[in-house]
Amino acid sequence: MNAAEDKARDIKLVIFDIDGVLTNGGLQFDNEGREYKTFNSLDGHGIRMLLDCDLQVAIITGRQSNLVNHRMRDLGVKMIFQGYRDKRPAFKKLLEKTGLSEKQIAYMGDDLPDLPVMSQVGLALTVQNGHDFVKQQADWISNACGGAGAVREATDFILRSQDLLDDMQASYLR
Repeated sequence: MNAAEDKARDIKLVIFDIDGVLTNGGLQFDNEGREYKTFNSLDGHGIRMLLDCDLQVAIITGRQSNLVNHRMRDLGVKMIFQGYRDKRPAFKKLLEKTGLSEKQIAYMGDDLPDLPVMSQVGLALTVQNGHDFVKQQADWISNACGGAGAVREATDFILRSQDLLDDMQASYLR
């Protein structure tokens, strides 16, 4: 078992950034200023698998978007923190709300604003197309890019490290 797998065994809460992690990071607007985002269904199912295995999931993002609320509610994610350019206050609220230690939390981000939280958690995750400096600080880097299955890789990694993935996958054959 490598160091990242060892850290993943203790995880009880996984926090995700949105832009560049759950999406490809592109910002799309129509002529009226309405925003559009594309989410990957594999990533979404990975989040549901975490929740089904009694791991908690939260979102901390710097931007504000009704699309994020809609998608996360659809997946069953209730802890959603939007509009936090400085993500530390949202992280502090999550620590208080959950009663978990930093060691029990994973965070997946892709850019410099994610580093203050990534540097505090037990498991720092990033995407293949994340900023180079962020990748240097991460415990684990996906093979996929943000918005293209990177979150699913991370969820599978955590579940596998906790010996939960095989049973979860086998349940779909029953």
